[in-house]
Amino acid sequence: MYLQPTTLAEALLALSRQPLRVLAGGTDVFPAQGERPLSEPVLDISRIGGLAGITFSKDHIRFGATTTWSAIARATLPPAFRALQQAAREVGALQIQNAGTIGGNLCNASPAADGVPPLLALEAQVELASCAATRRLPLADFITGYRKTVLQPGELVTAILVPRGLESAGSAFLKLGARRYLVISIAMIAAVLKIDQGRIAAARVAVGACSPVARRLPMLETTLLGKAAKAGFEDAITPEHLAGLAPIDDVRASAAYRLDAVRTLIGRTLDAALEQAHG
Repeated sequence: MYLQPTTLAEALLALSRQPLRVLAGGTDVFPAQGERPLSEPVLDISRIGGLAGITFSKDHIRFGATTTWSAIARATLPPAFRALQQAAREVGALQIQNAGTIGGNLCNASPAADGVPPLLALEAQVELASCAATRRLPLADFITGYRKTVLQPGELVTAILVPRGLESAGSAFLKLGARRYLVISIAMIAAVLKIDQGRIAAARVAVGACSPVARRLPMLETTLLGKAAKAGFEDAITPEHLAGLAPIDDVRASAAYRLDAVRTLIGRTLDAALEQAHG
């Protein structure tokens, strides 16, 4: 069975009746299938009006769940979203960016999902809808483990909302891989820095591909508060700041290499965010 509703109400009704494989861009679903055909019922949400696009309200900037990475990369957004737009340009090749969606990236719940660290650093919320209710929760609470989320039967991710409090801050995103393009990350960092009178007034740092779930580094963020806004952050990063990370050994890198590399990468990302904040 293949369903392609044109309204959110139709989609939620279908989900309430039976389990369905939700399909948007398909850039994660089809590669995971390999040569096997999809055997389960499919709910294609790509034609639902209102699920795509970026809108601005007084308190939030709202990204519809089926907004593509290409649309995000091209959008006119505040400085704090530069990290997200840099990540958008790293999601596979241009063809993948044209089809892949922000909501699908989160629901896939990969530890190396490019969109997660910048959204964590922006303190994004996830909006979930069902026939019974609509709820919002922090992105940090939405992804619970490797390929695991809190999505309940009958629920659909409808939007990602970012509060507007830090939109004037500088931000940056960097990733390390075995090659420059089309690569799954060894480590990736997103940072947001707000500068006031030459000192750091707010800091957000998130690390991906170094734990089952991308993580913020609250101890490092606290340490940065009030520091002089000048480059050279790597020297201030200690092993204690990285204590929440749990990298693994795999074909891309060893755990020890990831921990060593992530310290350098954090320093460079903070320096880049600082440069943008000044600029």
